[in-house]
Formats: sequence, structure tokens, C-alpha cells
Amino acid sequence: MAGVTRWTGREAELLRIAMREKQKDFADLVGVNPRQVPRWKRRGETIELELDNQSALDTLLSQAPTDVQQRFAALMTERAAVEHDERAEELLRRDPSTRRHPVDGKVMALVEEGIFLSGPDNRSVWLEPFLMDVYPTTNEDYAKFVLATSHRPPQHWPDGHCPVTLANHPVVWVTWHDAFAYARWAGKALPSARQWEKAARGPRGRIYPWGNEPTAAKANTAETGIDTTTPVSRYQSGASPFGIFDMCGNVWEWCGTEEEPGNGRRHLKGSAFTSPIGRAAPSLMNAASTSMKDNDTGFRCVAAP
Repeated sequence: MAGVTRWTGREAELLRIAMREKQKDFADLVGVNPRQVPRWKRRGETIELELDNQSALDTLLSQAPTDVQQRFAALMTERAAVEHDERAEELLRRDPSTRRHPVDGKVMALVEEGIFLSGPDNRSVWLEPFLMDVYPTTNEDYAKFVLATSHRPPQHWPDGHCPVTLANHPVVWVTWHDAFAYARWAGKALPSARQWEKAARGPRGRIYPWGNEPTAAKANTAETGIDTTTPVSRYQSGASPFGIFDMCGNVWEWCGTEEEPGNGRRHLKGSAFTSPIGRAAPSLMNAASTSMKDNDTGFRCVAAP
């Protein structure tokens, strides 16, 4: 379920209730100052939210667990029945575009078949439909894989155990071979460079996932000064047209595509917290040896729909 025509403070409050979140925790999820949430609640229908806030709420709803979506739908249905609210009825007609993978439990978004604009010269390229992880593979995700397969843990884990403070951060210090092994265990694959680019830019060839302006506040790039990874759900307003997060910044992501046949190098996409935003455009090319590992390199997976 996704895509409210126009979010108001009242609808945001219904989503908070459906998620059973405290106001401060809900504000963190939406990416706003905690003082905003009681203001939305107080003003209800009289306040129309900013576009960034609306986009964040759309994404939060589309990626919510089924029980949350059902509770929200019930609240909206009740409201629509009482008030004949057209926005509520519009919302209730929408279908979910995400699903949870049965092996690693990650939420995946559907990237529909069709033409998209690829590369710096915006060539028209056709791709079949595929599912892509909404978030990069986190340390917590990778810990499940390590436990199930006895694969070696990343070097930054103390005593080989996933640090609690980094559970929701993208896993790093992984080679291409590590990423490939995870994907095989999960019954998935590493995305091709073109799949990755389409998922980031959308079918109309945005320069960045959020639009055509290099807005540093929408991604964890060098301009933020954070100088380390951040939680994968942090940059709500930087999500791609398919609702996929961290397609710019945070960590470079391994792809399945070879740079040249047999040269032992694979494509990387997206840039990292170590990179200026000028290098973050999804159309740009980068590659590294499959044995390379670093503190700013991770991955995510794709699967057949």
C-alpha cells in the first residue's frame, strides 16, 4: 500500500497510530524534528505536509509490515466511511509493490519491466522486471548468513560478532566473492550494473534518485562530514522512484557485471560516505578487483519477481 494523494497532519497521525510508535520515534522514522509530529496532530486537516515529508510517509507506509498496513487501512476505511474522504479511498485502491524475501527476510521492491534511460548519454535500454532489496545488506542481515554458513565474518566485527550499534548499518569489509556467496545463500543474485542504475534513476532517467539536483542532504556523502556509515533507513527523502534507499552515498555496492570479460574486476555503484556527491550519480561507472574490501563497500541483492 502506498501513494496517498496528499498527506495531511491527520493522515500522518493515523499512520503513527497504526505503527504504534511514540511521537519521537515516529519523527525519527520520517526524518523530521520531533516537534513536528505533535504539530501535525494538533493541526490535522488544516496542515498539508511538505513534499519531502509526503515522500517519506509514502515510503514508510509502502515498506511497513503487513499488520501495520492493515491497521492503517482499517483506520482510513473507518474515516472514509464516516467522512466520504476521497484521499482515503484513493489510498485504499493502491496495491503493495513490495514483498519480503523468504530466506533472508529483507523487503524487496518491484522494478517493473520496460525502457529506462541509461548511462551519461541516456541511451534507451529495455530490462525485464526484477525485485531489488529496498535497503543495502546490513550487518544484522549478514550475521544471519554467517551463522547459517560459517562464512568468515567481516574484520570490523569484535570477536567475529555483529556489533549491536551497527546492526542497521550496511555491512562493509566484504569482497565481491563475499557478496556473491551471500546472494547465493539467499537464493538471490547481485544486480547487473544496468539493473542497479534503473532501480536508482527510475524509468525517466533522473540524474539522482530524488531528482536532478545534487542535494547533499539527501545522502550520506563526504559533504555531510559524518565520515562513517549511517543506518540504511536514515535518508527517507533520498529514496529512488521505486522506494529504494541509499542508492547514493553510504557505501559503494558490488554489482554482478564484469568491467571487461575475464579481467577480475566488477562494477561498483552508488558512491559512499567517503565520496563527494559529484561521484554519486548512478549513471557513473566504477569498478574494483573482486578481492578488494574496504570500510566503504557493501552490496544489496536482486531476485526474480
